[in-house]
Amino acid sequence: MSLRLEYRTIAPGAVKALAGLNAYADGAAIDQRLRRLLEVRVSQVNGCGYCIAVHRRQALALGESAQRLDALERWRSSERFTRAERAALDWAEAVTEIIDSRAPDDAYAELARCYSERELVDLTFVVLAMNAWNRLAISFRREAARKTVGVTA
Repeated sequence: MSLRLEYRTIAPGAVKALAGLNAYADGAAIDQRLRRLLEVRVSQVNGCGYCIAVHRRQALALGESAQRLDALERWRSSERFTRAERAALDWAEAVTEIIDSRAPDDAYAELARCYSERELVDLTFVVLAMNAWNRLAISFRREAARKTVGVTA
């Protein structure tokens, strides 16, 4: 597949606005390695190869292990993730698949046991932003390149 159009040059104001969520997440109350794990996992759920590649590289640059990233698709059966990370991953999937999950109370309750209110909001904004970037990249057929620069889809 080839890129349908270059949305970044056609609507730079919209891309800049969405990139504002990324800028917010840069200073968020959550660990940046966790942020990258969530971005990779949301991109896996949505099937966005471009975003998986971008955020996997970012996670590795932050010191995340390749083994944990490789286990991310099967995090529920892996022992490589902490209770708090599992709660965040579960929440990320629930928010990503909200039409089916309706963001269940049990997922929220476990998340709230592991994170502060500010962290809950910041985690959710990371998931929301990643879903938006995934939808852009998938809709316009942005593909993973050999070397991807930047943090936006």
